[in-house]
Order: sequence, then structure tokens, then C-alpha cells
Amino acid sequence: MIKLIQALLSGVFFTFILDFFIILGIQINYIRPHNINVFYNILFADHQNIFIFLFFTIIIGYLITYTTTKSALIGVGTLFILAFATLIPPIGEKVGEFILLKKDITLKTAKFSYHGNIYYDGRSEITMYDYKLKKVIILNKNQVIGEY
Repeated sequence: MIKLIQALLSGVFFTFILDFFIILGIQINYIRPHNINVFYNILFADHQNIFIFLFFTIIIGYLITYTTTKSALIGVGTLFILAFATLIPPIGEKVGEFILLKKDITLKTAKFSYHGNIYYDGRSEITMYDYKLKKVIILNKNQVIGEY
């Protein structure tokens, strides 16, 4: 029983660290270059998936607690290398695009309709590049009628 709790706690701890660096890479290499106004803690909190987090918690906890030291170092080390890779600009940008970017979307407000890429869909604002205007615009979510 104690070993199971140790596995879960160590899994949560290391998964949290990995998650921190993945979101940090997205913040540095995707959010900042696009001048998106979002704080790291909001980005971190809004883009958590409990199922993915629990999956990696169990996997990492098992590796650390129930396997040999060499297997644990190889497995967890590989995951850390992958998480730290998001700090490399092209990789962090691609991961940010994969998670956050929505391409070729049309948003409609009461007066206008905008067609382009959504860089970030935040809590109260949508940061979007409009093809026709050829610039990044920020739309208030309360004013957006629909997405097509």
C-alpha cells in the first residue's frame, strides 16, 4: 500500500514538472511571438487534461517505483528530453500550433464576419489573424455570435 502511494505521489510530481516545461515552451515560442496577451498560469490551468495527466502519472509512478533504476532513468529521461524539446523555438512553436491553432475559421459578430486563423481562444478574448485585414485582431468572446 505504501509503495502504491509512493508511486502515485512520485508520478504526480514528475508529471507536473514535465507539464510545466511543455507549457513553458509553448509560452516562450508560440504565445510571445504572436503577442498574445495571456499569463503563464492561465495558459497552464486552462490547458490541462486530467486523463492525460493521470495516464502519465501512473506510467511515471510505475517506472520510478516498480522498475529497475536503469529502466526508470531511460523512461523518465526520455520524457524529460521530449518536454525540454519544447524550449527549442521551432519545436515549441509546432507544439503550440498543434494544441492552440485553429486554421481557416470564420467568426461572426453583429456587424462583421472575420475569416482566418485563431491563434488563441482564451477565457474572454479570441486572438485571430484575419486574412482580409492581414493583421492580428482581438475579439471579445461576448460579441462573437458564432463560428462557421
